[in-house]
Amino acid sequence: MKVVSLVPSITEALFDLGLTENEVIGRTKFCIHPSEKVKNVTVIGGTKNINIEKIKALQPDLILANKEENVKEQVEALMDDFKVIVTNVENIEDNYYLLKTLGRLFNKEEKAQCFNLKIYDILNEAKVSSRVKVAYLIWKNPYMTIGSDTFIHKILGEIGFENIFKDRNRYPVIETEDLKEAEIIMLSSEPFPFKEKHIEELKVFYPDKKIMIVDGEAFSWYGTHIAKCESYFKKLIAEVKQLKCDR
Repeated sequence: MKVVSLVPSITEALFDLGLTENEVIGRTKFCIHPSEKVKNVTVIGGTKNINIEKIKALQPDLILANKEENVKEQVEALMDDFKVIVTNVENIEDNYYLLKTLGRLFNKEEKAQCFNLKIYDILNEAKVSSRVKVAYLIWKNPYMTIGSDTFIHKILGEIGFENIFKDRNRYPVIETEDLKEAEIIMLSSEPFPFKEKHIEELKVFYPDKKIMIVDGEAFSWYGTHIAKCESYFKKLIAEVKQLKCDR
């Protein structure tokens, strides 16, 4: 089966499940994992601006899209000519069924289940001892955070963090004064590439708060990616526990 993936985390999952470059024939420019495999796959644009003519030229048997990451009108245009599956992953249960579905589609059920079990093991073991209030920032100018109806919010909760913006939806714009309740301010490495200099900018307002860069992929990439984040989550939680001990 020839597949075009319009979703970075799904592209990664397909290769993790054992598909080859002969099967995954199209991907977006943001599909960067695994690097040694995706470099051989045709790029068909970005997640929000796919090149429909390029996809038509590839003549895939199946296109994998996502409700949040892709543009509805572009995906619907592809449905006229191709079989398209639109995924929607909002929590770990959805992720479980995503991998289960991919496993069934490509006859990789056993491998998909191994990834699911690994993810549950990691999230069960990676826990802060008591709830820690956090603000998770994904954008700057303006500052944007995450609401309770996002995958990032669910992952934060799974490992013991409390999102101080849990009463909001999607990706709200906030002001610096809205961060005062947070014990930790997390600056995601994506989609905005926060750096150390941005920590210093926020330190002007909150000199005593813990402000840290976090791996955006660990919190926002669904599919198989979380199965590779065991050491990262353990390191992060150890850092948070040390912070609480120091106070």
